[in-house]
Amino acid sequence: MNSLRYKRVLLKLSGEALMGKGSYGLDSTTVNAIAEDVCAVTQLGVEVGLVIGGGNIFRGVSGAAAGMDRAQADGMGMLATVINALAMQNALEKAGVPTRVQSAIPMASLCEPFIRRRAVRHMEKGRVVIFAAGTGNPFFTTDTAAALRAAEMGCDALLKGTQVDGVYTSDPRKNPDAERYEALTYLDMLARDLAVMDAAAISLARENNLPIIVFNIHEPGAFTAVIKGEGRFTTVHES
Repeated sequence: MNSLRYKRVLLKLSGEALMGKGSYGLDSTTVNAIAEDVCAVTQLGVEVGLVIGGGNIFRGVSGAAAGMDRAQADGMGMLATVINALAMQNALEKAGVPTRVQSAIPMASLCEPFIRRRAVRHMEKGRVVIFAAGTGNPFFTTDTAAALRAAEMGCDALLKGTQVDGVYTSDPRKNPDAERYEALTYLDMLARDLAVMDAAAISLARENNLPIIVFNIHEPGAFTAVIKGEGRFTTVHES
């Protein structure tokens, strides 16, 4: 445990992270690979919470852009996150990790309601808690939900698993000359409008002095490496 930088963390994944090379839905190989990485971190004794987006199934902003009522569209997006949470729960439990799904929208036949003290107790017992349905309110992203749950759980850090190994000056997949930041402040993120997390999530993290670690979730073993302070990532913290 002496080599670990964090004791309790919240891992935020986009719904797109579960698609693999597909353009929609869930890729079982990708979901299982992420579950194995989470399993490896829990075996180190780290307490893990998860928030997963729903963009691989339905994105509320896109629905609103197509003419839907934004609140209604966001409700559909929140239900999409529950589907992803249940898929990840299945993969984690197959990997031998005890898991609970807690939803901000009550649906007792599928998962537990979000109760902060119960969630903390689950994590203390070594269970991975997957927080589904965002904040339970429209107009808030799952990034904001991740920052909120991380603060409520008293996490040491908020880890954002993305498609690249940190925060860059521009998209490195489109611009080979993009440069990676080793570290940024919260105000840097806001002032430079770096599209990694939305402003509400960054502001909430800043208010609670919660470091944000951005890394590549698809790099095998990267989650474990970050927990140990190794590998490639960008840290966002107070100046």
